[in-house]
Amino acid sequence: MNQTKRRNTPNKVVCGYPISIFFIVVNEFCERFSYYGMRAVLVLYFKYFLQWDDDLATSIYHTFVALCYLTPILGAIVADSWLGKFKTIIYLSIVYAIGQVAMAVSAIHDITDSDRDGTPNNMTFHVVLSMVGLFLIALGTGGIKPCVAAFGGDQFDDHQERQRRTFFSVFYLCINGGSLLSTIITPILRGQTCGIYSQQKCYALAFGVPAALMVVSLVVFIVGSGMYYKAKPEGNIMLSVCKCIGFAIKNRYRHRSKAYPKRKHWMDWAEEKYDRLLIAQIKMVLKVLFLYIPLPMFWTLFDQKGSRWTLQATTMDGNFGQLVIQPDQMQTFNPILILTLVPIMESVVYPLIKKCGFNFTPLKRMTVGMFLAALAFVCAGVVQLQIDKTLPIFPSTSESQLKLLNMGNNQLEVHLPNNFTVHLPPAQNKKLIDDLTSKPEEGNNAIRFVNGLATDLNVSTAAVNFGIIEPLTSSNYSLLKNGKHTFSLKSGSQSCEYTIKFGFGSSYTIFIPSTFTFGPNCQESVTEVEEIKPNSVHMALQIPQYFLITAGEVMFSVTGLEFSYSQAPSNMKAVLQAGWLLTVAVGNFIVLIVAEIAKLPKKWAEFFLFASLLVAVCVIFSIMAYFYTYIDPTEIEAQFSQEKDEEDEDEKDKMRKTEEHVTKRGSVKSNDSDNAFKLSKM
Repeated sequence: MNQTKRRNTPNKVVCGYPISIFFIVVNEFCERFSYYGMRAVLVLYFKYFLQWDDDLATSIYHTFVALCYLTPILGAIVADSWLGKFKTIIYLSIVYAIGQVAMAVSAIHDITDSDRDGTPNNMTFHVVLSMVGLFLIALGTGGIKPCVAAFGGDQFDDHQERQRRTFFSVFYLCINGGSLLSTIITPILRGQTCGIYSQQKCYALAFGVPAALMVVSLVVFIVGSGMYYKAKPEGNIMLSVCKCIGFAIKNRYRHRSKAYPKRKHWMDWAEEKYDRLLIAQIKMVLKVLFLYIPLPMFWTLFDQKGSRWTLQATTMDGNFGQLVIQPDQMQTFNPILILTLVPIMESVVYPLIKKCGFNFTPLKRMTVGMFLAALAFVCAGVVQLQIDKTLPIFPSTSESQLKLLNMGNNQLEVHLPNNFTVHLPPAQNKKLIDDLTSKPEEGNNAIRFVNGLATDLNVSTAAVNFGIIEPLTSSNYSLLKNGKHTFSLKSGSQSCEYTIKFGFGSSYTIFIPSTFTFGPNCQESVTEVEEIKPNSVHMALQIPQYFLITAGEVMFSVTGLEFSYSQAPSNMKAVLQAGWLLTVAVGNFIVLIVAEIAKLPKKWAEFFLFASLLVAVCVIFSIMAYFYTYIDPTEIEAQFSQEKDEEDEDEKDKMRKTEEHVTKRGSVKSNDSDNAFKLSKM
């Protein structure tokens, strides 16, 4: 095998490593940046650009993630049975890049904004294009997922085991590095404003940069083409496993009558056609796959950090002093904590637990990981309860709201039905026509001005022009970002500079009273009425839930793969990988089912529901784990190999005896024929 590699691979080595792997590492970094960058802003794109509600945005987001974890099975079969890894990566990367470009184009609002008001007039075009783009991305990213790492491993000869291990470590680092940088950068790009006719949040740029990185990833991979070792497709073990299981089920059904004797295991019904060693290997794999049944519920909770938790962050205060965190940037805590917790767990926590004499088996670690994820959702529910306390109460569909405005200089007493009396101080309000019916989204602040002067008033700021406000009327609401804003107030030749600082998600009505005087102290005459309080629950309160979910991921995911690989035969790793990815896909589909069936009006109740479901599943998994018996696949395979060798020896002995017997009979027949010939001659 080594000689074959050397014949087909140019002898180019840098620092002991094949030069080809540098192209693969750069390719992986760019691809992961592209995927996680696009995914970081996806749920906000659904909510604010396509104007979907929270439930629909969450459902489509998790459908997309589920597809991304279903298509790797298809990619592995195509690569191993038909195209080979190299061609599979090339072709599906092209599909992937087209999908990213389609997403970027779908986010350009000016394409269908015929009236130039900043909102697309043909939303169907944007929805269809984005759905096509997401399907192509799911096909591309999932299809190349099982190929790139394996293709990198193929570049090493057998004597380069140390370099191969280092490559996989660097490869894993590139995955987390690309994820970390993209979840920091793309939310910043989304927060910018861009457009030809009107300036809006720049989702096109947030998707465009990942699209550009995917094109770079493809180009880099193609440039290294002449340096790669390209193994030919050798068939996919998953197909053999499926055929063997299918034959066993069919054969068992065919012999379901009581006339046929029972067999020890239902897979034994495949012995008529398949090798006993393969059947034994499949039994070992099925034993592990049975433990996978409860696992999707963990992923149901884990992947909501990109949907429900991001939407939760939009109603929180992201001001960290000199740094303002965007809601979708909170996801960066996950890769940061992974890079921190993995070495701490492996070198400190697990050895310490072992020293204390506690047998912390892989299945026990996974159980604790599931419990930590449930605890993370309890934290999320508690945070949501705090957020709900700060949210304004708006009238329902059967109710109305009335706002009263006192533009005079004296206090007014207003009598309403049911003996309800309201006292209005000068230049104050108690709820105006054309009012807000929901809290401003994306952390923006809804601001309007009321002109109490007898003359027209022109109000403008660097971001928004409120226009001319006629006497005793108000402007429409305009949305402004958080931070300081300076307004220019002009009436005729007189002007005033008025400065105010806004938080996140507030609403203000700013009164210019009839007693207002222009001049250096004009700001003192302005009255601000806070109608909707700014987000007061800080985003820092989400850090504990991110810490718990990431600690759970390290104990559950890393340990789960390690356990699975230790309990499966060497030629069945791909089958377990497919099964593991399938649990992720099923977990994301469960989010859709719960979101659609439960329809809980309160978000905190939904968080607690998911936590309760995972605790219940955690109990079931712990019982299954208690009765699980650890095995050594190598020993079992060795036993079968020994039995086969003994059977072969027995078969050879029988053959030898048969041949000897035939030879003796042949010699007897030969003597008899000679005697007969002599007698006939005589």
